[in-house]
Amino acid sequence: MNTPNPMLDKLKEILPAIRANANKAEELRQVPKENIEMLHGIGLNRVFLPKAYGGLEISLPEFTDCIAALAGACCSTAWAYSLLCTHNHQMAMFNKQAQDEFWGENPDAVASSSIAPFGQYEEAEGGIIFTGDMKWSSGVDHADWIIVGLNRIVNDQKVYSFAVIPRSEFTIIDDWYSVAMQGSGTKTAHIDRVFVPEHRIQAAGDMMEGRHAGRSLYPDSKIFHTPYRPYFASGFASMSLGVAERMIEVYKDLTKSRVRAYTGAKVEGSVPPMLRIAESYQQVCAARAYLEKTWNEHKEYGERHEYPDRYTLAHWRTNQAYAVKMCVEAVNRLWAVMGASNWYQDREAQRLWRESNMTAAHAYTDYDVCAQIIGRELLGMEPDPTLL
Repeated sequence: MNTPNPMLDKLKEILPAIRANANKAEELRQVPKENIEMLHGIGLNRVFLPKAYGGLEISLPEFTDCIAALAGACCSTAWAYSLLCTHNHQMAMFNKQAQDEFWGENPDAVASSSIAPFGQYEEAEGGIIFTGDMKWSSGVDHADWIIVGLNRIVNDQKVYSFAVIPRSEFTIIDDWYSVAMQGSGTKTAHIDRVFVPEHRIQAAGDMMEGRHAGRSLYPDSKIFHTPYRPYFASGFASMSLGVAERMIEVYKDLTKSRVRAYTGAKVEGSVPPMLRIAESYQQVCAARAYLEKTWNEHKEYGERHEYPDRYTLAHWRTNQAYAVKMCVEAVNRLWAVMGASNWYQDREAQRLWRESNMTAAHAYTDYDVCAQIIGRELLGMEPDPTLL
């Protein structure tokens, strides 16, 4: 029996309009404003917003089902919007002063991010002065804040940390010219000597292990007593899944009506298309089952306020990357035989193929990295700090 998901029911009502905007998103190289308005209109941006600010605090499996469905309509929109949502989960781990600044006047405020430590900083009284061209900030055009990563030196040790900066203190460099996910608007934020007060800085390790400043704020929450990274990363796998599920539907519809140009033979009754869709279908079903099991474990740990051990974190992280690998394989198997006409830029199939392969390009979904992480863990080796 399927678990009720009222947010997914609301989302399904607007998916046709979002799908109709998929080409427009690519032309604009950012999520169309009307997509943002529709998604805000159903409250999807409030899924991980604390209830204290008017949020919903829904479970991770409910959220990932929504993002998979959204990706099947427009993966660019799903990519950017998923991150805008999951950053709320991250912000709930900051102290109350930071949260009040972030949501106090506008509970619909959202943040983009650029968390690789590209920037530079100087220590200053009461905080730091931050400078950097922070790349890969998906959805930044629609963000009210940005979360940036930095390596801060504390007691002669490098401490990977996050700093939160308002939209008024950075500019956007319009440099997102990609061959896939063009509509995600993954541009660069230019930040020039901006003061960040101490209350808007948080160590990533504390957010992974339950030492974060916001832990005592929501004692009854089922989603905030969890490490931030699995929530942050969950969207990537759910998008890959949603694209693969949509590709199966597109391939099925194409095959039913396809006639070979030179012979007039119907494709539907031939054996190779049956074999390809059968294997891809079962591979995607396996990926969904694997992901759902992982996401439900995230949910259960959060409900118990239990932080996972090192093996469990490695298991969760690499499960999602392996599922992405399966989804991309399933899409590529179908794409390889879909015919030359699907290479036209207005065809959905070529967009899905590009988007699918892009989902495997993120640092968190790189399976060459993830295989080493879980391999070392299974063999009882110490983690390699060079593997993210």
